Amino acid sequence: MSTGLKKGLTAYGDPEFSLFLRKAFIRAMGYSDEALARPIIGITNTGSDYNACHGTAPQVIEAVKRGVLGAGGLPMVFPTISLHESFAHPTSMYLRNLMAMETEEMMRAQPMDAVVAIGGCDKTIPAQLMAIASVDLPAIVVPVGPMLTTTHDSERLGACTDCRRLWAQYRAGTIDAAAIGAVTGRLAPTAGTCMVMGTASTIAAVTETLGLTLPGGAAIPAVHGERYRQAEISGMRAVTLARENHKASRFLTPAAFRNALRVLQCLGGSTNAVVHLAAVARRCGLELDLDAFDALGEDTPVLVNLKPAGEHYMEHLYEAGGIPVLLREIRDLLDLDTLNVSGQTLREIVDGAIEAKGQKAIRKRNEPIYAKGGLRVLRGNLAPDGALIKESAATPRLLTHTGRAVVFESVEDIVNRLDDPALDITADDVIVLRNAGPKGHPGMPEAGYVPIPKKLAQAGVKDMVRISDARMSGTAFGTIVLHVTPEAAVGGPLALVHTGDRIALDVRNRRIDLLVDEATLAARRAKLKPYAVPEETRGYARLLLETIEQADRGCDFAFMAPHRMKGRI
Repeated sequence: MSTGLKKGLTAYGDPEFSLFLRKAFIRAMGYSDEALARPIIGITNTGSDYNACHGTAPQVIEAVKRGVLGAGGLPMVFPTISLHESFAHPTSMYLRNLMAMETEEMMRAQPMDAVVAIGGCDKTIPAQLMAIASVDLPAIVVPVGPMLTTTHDSERLGACTDCRRLWAQYRAGTIDAAAIGAVTGRLAPTAGTCMVMGTASTIAAVTETLGLTLPGGAAIPAVHGERYRQAEISGMRAVTLARENHKASRFLTPAAFRNALRVLQCLGGSTNAVVHLAAVARRCGLELDLDAFDALGEDTPVLVNLKPAGEHYMEHLYEAGGIPVLLREIRDLLDLDTLNVSGQTLREIVDGAIEAKGQKAIRKRNEPIYAKGGLRVLRGNLAPDGALIKESAATPRLLTHTGRAVVFESVEDIVNRLDDPALDITADDVIVLRNAGPKGHPGMPEAGYVPIPKKLAQAGVKDMVRISDARMSGTAFGTIVLHVTPEAAVGGPLALVHTGDRIALDVRNRRIDLLVDEATLAARRAKLKPYAVPEETRGYARLLLETIEQADRGCDFAFMAPHRMKGRI
C-alpha cells in the first residue's frame, strides 16, 4: 500500500516521473527529506471571512499542526468549502453535497495518510463525515466548538433560539426596533457555533458518539484553551491512526450509528441530524430505518437541559462534564464495545467520565426533562415515507390536533401573504407550506419554522401546527411537522392538499393524515404535472435537481451510495 508522497500519484504515464515532479515542487515550500518521509496528515481549512462560526479555525489549525509535528507527522493544511448557515444562498443544505464531494475528492487527490477535519457550522461536519465515509481514510473530526453566551438587560442570551424568540416578540409588537437592534450585538458575542442544542451542537455530539471526535470534544467552547489543547491531541492521534492504518470504517459501524441515534433522542437534538446521519450511513452502505429510530425514543429519555428543549447553553454542558457524562447516564442503552479515535472503547470513556458537582445541564435518569425521546417519526396518508416532529420543542396540547389547512405554495408565497391582514386564518388552523423540499425550493431550506402570522402573533398566539416538506433550524421550537416525504414537488401527498381540507395530527399514534376521501385525492392526483427540471437550469443546480434523494435517504445524491448496501440501522 502506498503512503506519504507516493500516495495517489498524478497520472503522467510514468509513476517515477510523477513522484520526481511532486518532490521537486514540494521542495519549493522548503520541506526537507526528513519531513517528507513522515506520515502526511491532511488538515481541512474551513475558515472564511463569511463564517463567524469558524472564526477560530486558524488557531485550531495551528494547534492540530503542533500535535502532528510533536507525534512525528507532517501536517499539510488544505482549503475546502466553508459553509455558514446565514451566509449561504439559497441555503447551506443546498451546498452540503457540493462540500462533501469537494472534500472527498481533495482527500483522494492529495497525498495524505490521515485527515483531521475541522468543522462546525451546521452542514460542514455532515459534509466532512460523508466524505470521510466514502474515502475511508484514518480520520479525526475536530469541532470548532460553541460560542459563549452573554447578557442583555440582565437576561442571558444566545444564538439562535433566543434570536427566534426575540424576533417573534418583535413581530408581535411587544418589543420595538430599538430593542431588537440592541440585541443584535449580544446574541453572538464570540466566535463559534450556536450555543444551544441546535444542529451544530447536535452534530458535534453525535460525531463524538460515533467515535470520530475525542471524548469531551463536542462541548468545549470555541474560545477556551481546552479547545486548542484537544485540537493538539487530535493531531497527535491522527499520526497514530495513520501509522496503524485505523480507517474510519473501524469506527463507523452499525452499532456506533445506533449509539449516535440513541444519543440524538437523549439530546432532544436537531431534526436535521436525522437527515445528515442518514446520508453518512448510506455512504457506509447502511440504510437508516426511521421506524427503528422512532422506537429508540420509547425508552430513551431526554436528559440534556439545553435550549430549545430546556434552559441552559453549551457552556453549561461543557462545565457539567460533556457528552461522556451523558453517555454514562444511559450506558445501559448503548453498545459499549464501540471504539473511539482516542484508542478507548465507549465503556472506558463512560467509566472515566467526571461529572461536575451540582451541575444542572444533564439530568439524572429518574428526573428527565421528557420521559421519552425528543424526536418522533410520523406516517400516514400525508407522509407515507415519513415525517419528523421535535416533540420536545412542541406545545403539548397541540400534539393531538385536527384543523383546517391553510396552504402556501412556496417560501415566496409565505413571504407575500403570511402577514396580510386579510389572510383567512385562525390559531386552530394548520399552516401547510409545500414545494420547499430537496427539489422543490431547491435545497430544502430551513423554512419549516413558519412564523406565526403577524395578526395572530399580535393577538398573543405563540404556537400553531405547521406542516411542510422543508427543514427547520435545530435552534427553533414549536409544533412543527417537517421533512414530509415524498415532497410535494415530486408528487407527494402534500401536493394534494387544498385550503379548507382537514388535517389530523396525532403524535402519540405517530400519524399525520389528510382527512379527504381517496376518490377526491385520486382526482386531484390525476391533475398533477410530473416533475421536470426547468430547461434553463445548468451546472450544480441541474446536478442537484436531477439526482438528489428524498429526506428519508439523507438528501444525498443517488449516485454517491455504494452499489451494494450492507443492511439497515
